[in-house]
Amino acid sequence: MTQSNVRAAFERHFNTHGTLYASAGRINLIGEHTDYNGGFVFPGAVDCGITAMIRPNGTDRVRAYAVDLDSYAEFGLREEDKPSESWARYIFGVCREIQKRGGRIGGFDTAFSGDVPLGAGMSSSAALESTFAFALNDLYALGIDKFELARIGQSTEHNYCGVKCGIMDQFASVFGKKGCLMRLDCRSMEFEYFPFDPVGYKLVLLDTVVKHELVGSPYNRRRESCERVAKMLGQEFLRGATMERLDAIRDEISDEDYRRARFVIGEERRVLDVCDALQRGDYATVGERMYATHEGLSKDYEVSCEELDFLVDVARECGVTGARMMGGGFGGCTINLVKDDLFADFIATAKRKFTERFGHEPKVYPVVISDGAHKID
Repeated sequence: MTQSNVRAAFERHFNTHGTLYASAGRINLIGEHTDYNGGFVFPGAVDCGITAMIRPNGTDRVRAYAVDLDSYAEFGLREEDKPSESWARYIFGVCREIQKRGGRIGGFDTAFSGDVPLGAGMSSSAALESTFAFALNDLYALGIDKFELARIGQSTEHNYCGVKCGIMDQFASVFGKKGCLMRLDCRSMEFEYFPFDPVGYKLVLLDTVVKHELVGSPYNRRRESCERVAKMLGQEFLRGATMERLDAIRDEISDEDYRRARFVIGEERRVLDVCDALQRGDYATVGERMYATHEGLSKDYEVSCEELDFLVDVARECGVTGARMMGGGFGGCTINLVKDDLFADFIATAKRKFTERFGHEPKVYPVVISDGAHKID
């Protein structure tokens, strides 16, 4: 449906046709807030994302239409041309970051639409950045490698959207592979595909429908906490730090910084435990580590919220193998690993109890692991 909507909108606005490109949102099984700490993450691309039709227009201006917002923006390609529309800054930022790397691009017309739930922690912004980075690289034959495409998206967030994110979201959106999760070492950028087909289990997201805004945010403050502790330890990142070394400097740092670092150090170990457990088919251990991650995100990192904690508690009561909040925090989804025979009862119970408590149902998104950025023939 998205493809036909985008095609129709493009032809209506620009009286021509272009080339279709798409990129994916992502889930992250485990490894939260570790990417900007140089640690490991374990994401996968999903079967919802952003689709855009694009055509060079022979000028030095971009004309863009956001189908879902029914919003139009037009802007140039110089630094002083930054658009006022927040959604358009993602496209503008990608263009500028390509130019900073020596890529020669011109103006273009585009219409885009997405089916990544906004604010659900599935990284609709990274899907948008990756779609345009991949498309412009292809259309203008720039020869930029996939890692640099991911970095272009990350730099767009940093320099044009005010979020000091790590590399995970853009990496997953660019490198995603159907049927596989990916373990990425965010320090060395080495990665490995792990086939993911949990026979007897389903992976499902429950969306609290609580929206969060990360700009200027608590997210950036947590990153600063981690950077302060790493500096005290004489490291660039928290990656590789131990609890023994952290405890040795406990009296020299704030309690808040201590707890932030304690979560990150524990999370690095949990990612590796989950990778090992999946290779053994040991889903009980996978689930235990997911619950432990949520506890750390809620109590030590303090990025959860009442609605997310409530859904994780319901999951535990229903015998769900593993559950945790997913994403930057302050709203969004829980990710749940559920045995097939418990699935229907869990979903029904979660909907009922959540509605009784908060006055609306959570949205349910079954997870299908899919491909990342690509051209649609």
